[in-house]
Amino acid sequence: MISEEKIILKNCVKIKLAILFFWDYCQLIAPDFYKKDRTHLQKLCHTLQSVYEKKPINGKVYRKLMINMPPQHGKTRTLFLFCQWVLGKNNQERIITASYNDNTATDFSKYTRNGIMEQKQDLKQIVYSDIFPGTKIKYGEQSQQKWALKGQHFSYIGTGVGGSVTSKGGTILILDDPVKGAIEAMNKSHLDKLWLWYTGTFISRVSAEGGEALQIVVHTRWSDDDISGRLLKENKGDWYVLTMEAYDSEKDTMLCPDLLNKKEYLSRKNIMLKDNITSIIFWANYHQKLIDVGDRLYKNFKTYIDIPKENGTPLNVEKRAYGDIADQGTDYLCVIFYEIIGSLIYIKDVYYTDEPAEITEIETAKRLKRNETNLAVFESNNGGRFFSRNVKEQCRKQGNHKTVVKWMSQSTNKIARIHANSHWIMENVLFPIDWASRWSSFYLALTTYQRKAKNKHDDAPDALTGIAQQHTEGKILKSAVI
Repeated sequence: MISEEKIILKNCVKIKLAILFFWDYCQLIAPDFYKKDRTHLQKLCHTLQSVYEKKPINGKVYRKLMINMPPQHGKTRTLFLFCQWVLGKNNQERIITASYNDNTATDFSKYTRNGIMEQKQDLKQIVYSDIFPGTKIKYGEQSQQKWALKGQHFSYIGTGVGGSVTSKGGTILILDDPVKGAIEAMNKSHLDKLWLWYTGTFISRVSAEGGEALQIVVHTRWSDDDISGRLLKENKGDWYVLTMEAYDSEKDTMLCPDLLNKKEYLSRKNIMLKDNITSIIFWANYHQKLIDVGDRLYKNFKTYIDIPKENGTPLNVEKRAYGDIADQGTDYLCVIFYEIIGSLIYIKDVYYTDEPAEITEIETAKRLKRNETNLAVFESNNGGRFFSRNVKEQCRKQGNHKTVVKWMSQSTNKIARIHANSHWIMENVLFPIDWASRWSSFYLALTTYQRKAKNKHDDAPDALTGIAQQHTEGKILKSAVI
């Protein structure tokens, strides 16, 4: 039996180490997660402590740290423990954090504050107040996102990205994964707004007192236009970049087998690399590999808020649809519903799915009726002729005798067609302003389509190209009426 005196002595040693070293603090507070063999967490902790204490990393002192790590590997948990630790070390620190939205910001703040306020469940347990007894939350500080330590005006503010930050400047600024996923990462307008907020609002809260503030950016890398990419373009030498991949192919080792083992990693890789969109997410999340923005076929797309009107009255427009039929079981049906106004194409609706024909034929007919389509043209290749006939039959069953259904064959090379018509599409096709959220899979299929690399799917670009060909080459005149 270990005597009570030895237990007390042992705990005293642990507490002294936790005060001195952030890694020891994490091990003491959450021993089940911060295990000795999780070396990536140890490296993360040592790096955070080095930049905080202004100790050299590779011979240079950094006050700006960028962390790129796979999901579910402990980076956010480590950050709120870091906030607890530095407030214990110096209760005059003022921390400002920004997360993806208000909910995640509230969670970050709550975990930080609750850790400081934790009460003992038994006498053997070591809690925050045992390590930093002089650091206490000010009485009456009930706000989840803004609170202060005893004797301070404010100690912590958390906000969602895009929100306001009102108070004195911060001594430590943390930005935690501001981009939710591939849809936002491929939306240049969204990235521009995010950058404007970061530079105009968030960074403006850096304290002017006591020297340069510590800045930490935690970011899954998506493209050169994300915040990390832009920061590195402007001042790469100012940032220490800590990058970790889930799997090291040279050493054939996982970053942390406990959190993601090789079997599960390979399973996810096998599933996600079968699709253009999910392959992008895989490489970004698990390897911090950027989307090749420079090789995208479509550099930009025009958008609209409302269909043009004349004296408040809708114009008499031609309403059409064009469909590319799924070639194989893994391909997508893509039917685009649009209106023609002058030389411009206004996209009104998109049906982009991998559901079976018995479902898509009925749904396509419903959308033709709902969009008051005058003419629908489907590619006849690979079963398209049968699909067209069945859609026409469904239209008549649904009481739609207005839509003329046609099919047409495509004999020229698909890739060549897509490339040849890309410029016309960028100049003459307009999408609703919110099309990224309305048709997210379709949006990503277009915005991630690569000019040179082999693409897993081309259904969306092929359908869009079919529309372009009808209006630039008169292809519709060569189609057959069912």
